[in-house]
Amino acid sequence: MAQTVNQITCSALVIGGSAGSLDVLLEIFPLLDANLDFPIILVTHRKSGSDSLLSDLLQSRTALKVHEIDEKQEILPGNVYIAPADYHLLIEQNHTFSLDYSEKINYSRPSIDVTFQSAAEVFKQELVCILLSGSNADGVAGLKIVNNFGGLVVIQNPKTAIMPYMPQQAYNEVKPIIVLDSFEMSSFINSLNKKEN
Repeated sequence: MAQTVNQITCSALVIGGSAGSLDVLLEIFPLLDANLDFPIILVTHRKSGSDSLLSDLLQSRTALKVHEIDEKQEILPGNVYIAPADYHLLIEQNHTFSLDYSEKINYSRPSIDVTFQSAAEVFKQELVCILLSGSNADGVAGLKIVNNFGGLVVIQNPKTAIMPYMPQQAYNEVKPIIVLDSFEMSSFINSLNKKEN
């Protein structure tokens, strides 16, 4: 059973999104506290070659340090990590990243499901996952595993998503679940921070 926000100790936040999620990210990131005590790991569906564009765009809108993920890179609090295009992103027990080029899942590489599941196995009840707008069901199976490990599951309100299919599938299949409008997400993420602001 997932915990409430007040009870959870967040050791990692993983955000997954596809079509329509960039607008939400650009709304969230400028409002995030600069001293978050957990890492944010971002997995989005995008074309190869667009990596630096996304990291530069997000870096220009947040005080947090934004990184393109490298193989075996250490996961540190207060940093934003972006999964590279065309690789599945796995999280190792020693809190480093691993990149995998195996077959696509839900027509996607990186697959949100893969990272959600991998993160759940490492961070267990101290994981928070957010699923944003998208046009396929990637992320839904992963969110079920996050719930099984006691993590906290959040989705963008399908009614306000540009592409509602992805969060709607999660809403239909995953319980318990927290539903937030995009304008509520930055304050939700900041509320996970245990540091004094």
